[in-house]
Amino acid sequence: MDYLHQFVFGIYPYIALAIFLLGSLIRFDREQYTWKSESTQLLHRGSLRAGSILFHVGVIGLLLGHAAGLLTPVWVWDALGVTHSFKQGVAMAAGGIMGGTCLVGILILLARRVGNARLRAATSAGDKLVLAWILLTLLLGLSSIVASAGHMDGHMMVQLMTWAQHVVTLRGDAAGFILDAPLVFKLHLFMGMSLFVIFPFTRLVHVWSGFGALGYLGRAYQLVRTR
Repeated sequence: MDYLHQFVFGIYPYIALAIFLLGSLIRFDREQYTWKSESTQLLHRGSLRAGSILFHVGVIGLLLGHAAGLLTPVWVWDALGVTHSFKQGVAMAAGGIMGGTCLVGILILLARRVGNARLRAATSAGDKLVLAWILLTLLLGLSSIVASAGHMDGHMMVQLMTWAQHVVTLRGDAAGFILDAPLVFKLHLFMGMSLFVIFPFTRLVHVWSGFGALGYLGRAYQLVRTR
C-alpha cells in the first residue's frame, strides 16, 4: 500500500482528532475571550439572516447525514431490508439537497463580506480560511455525487462506511478499504478531516457552545436592533 495513502487515511484521522480535542480544550482554558463567533450584524445587516439560516441548516443536515450514513453498521441496514443501492440513492439525494442549501448560504455570506468594505476590513485571516476551506470541501462533496452516479451498486459507499467505522473503532487497517476510491472522494475526505485541524484556531470553536448546548434549538433568535 502506498505510504502516503496509509498516512492520510490511516494515521492522519487520529492526528486531526487529537488536534481538534486538545486544541479546543487548551483554547477554552487559556483564551475564553476569543471563544465566540463575532457578529457582523452591526456593521451590515443585508442578507445575513438568509445566508446564515441556509448555511447552518445545510451544515447541520450534512453533519447528521454523514454521521448516520457512515457510522451506522452495514448489518443494521441489511437487517432493515435497505439495499445498498437504495441507501446510496437516498444519500445522494439528501446530500444534494443539504449540500445545495449550504452552498447557497455560504455564497450569500461570501458575497456579503466581499461586497461591503467595512465587512472586508473586519474579516480576519482565520475567517477567510474557514470560508474558503468549507466552500472547497462542499464543492468536492457535491462533485462526489456526480462520481457516485457512475456506480449505483453501493459498493464504494460500503467501502467508505467500512473505512469510517474502522477509524472510529481504532482498527489499523482502515486505509486499505478506500485504496481504489476515486480521487474526488479522497480529496473530500482529506478536506473534511482537515477542518478538524483548523477548528481550534478559528471561530469554529463556537460550535462547542452553540450546537453542543441542549437548549440551542429552543433559543430565541438573537437580534441587533437600531434605536
